[in-house]
Amino acid sequence: MISASGADRDAGVIDVWDIDTFDNELRGDLDAHTDLIRDYMITSRRQSCEHEASDHRMPYLDNPHAGEFLALKEHIMRLMEARTIRAWHYTRMTDAELDTVRQTGIYPSSLENIRSRFDAQVVAGAFSQEVADRLFADSPYQSDQFDARSGKFWMTSHPVDIEDGGVAVFMESWGGEAAYFWQQDAGLQDMLKQMGRPRVLEVATPLSHSRHTYSAAEAVVATYGRTLGCQPDKHAFDLYSQQPLGPAHILTIHSEGEPDFGAIARGYPVGFIDVNLGRWDEE
Repeated sequence: MISASGADRDAGVIDVWDIDTFDNELRGDLDAHTDLIRDYMITSRRQSCEHEASDHRMPYLDNPHAGEFLALKEHIMRLMEARTIRAWHYTRMTDAELDTVRQTGIYPSSLENIRSRFDAQVVAGAFSQEVADRLFADSPYQSDQFDARSGKFWMTSHPVDIEDGGVAVFMESWGGEAAYFWQQDAGLQDMLKQMGRPRVLEVATPLSHSRHTYSAAEAVVATYGRTLGCQPDKHAFDLYSQQPLGPAHILTIHSEGEPDFGAIARGYPVGFIDVNLGRWDEE
């Protein structure tokens, strides 16, 4: 089983927000650039504070460490290409769908997957074939948005509070954006909100399956910088996998009503702190 815990570090799953999960090579490269990271971040914060306190008529000053710092992030990006991070997927699923995911894993979105999901609910008696056809016809995947939406399984790099509007919308209605996003029928909207339960999936995501290695590099450098007493941005990011992720990649699944579900980003996982909370009050 792939694990995000420190007890099974050899599995190589990294939390981009937790330096204790960084492997020796990654940590060593960051340690070798401590002075650069500190100097860049302290200078950047000082320049930002000075600009905010000014009349805003002068342009931002160049950070003299910017070139070296960019080169470092690009180096860390190349390291991250070979690494796997714990990512978070917010959704609404039935118990049967949950069992299927545990058995077969995760697949990027496609018209075929959407059709199969709707048809499975017809077999389960959740709604009629007519309703399934209507949902399929109304899906944004039937539009010019198909290319932008298909072939991706979306996640977040950091745990997000379930009450945050950015993720709550994905747990409010069954079927994901493929079902509810363009649905105008009030009766169907209500039906979708009654199906399934909110879930949060923790997924071991190889960054080689995505296009987000630079964002991951920014996040781990920011995390390291905070251990030096610096105050960089959080650098949370959305990411997607373009490849199927088998059952071993599913670290755990949280369902509404379970203790950890309501504690996500508010005590769970242990050690996670949303560094953006209260940040602006400190500026």
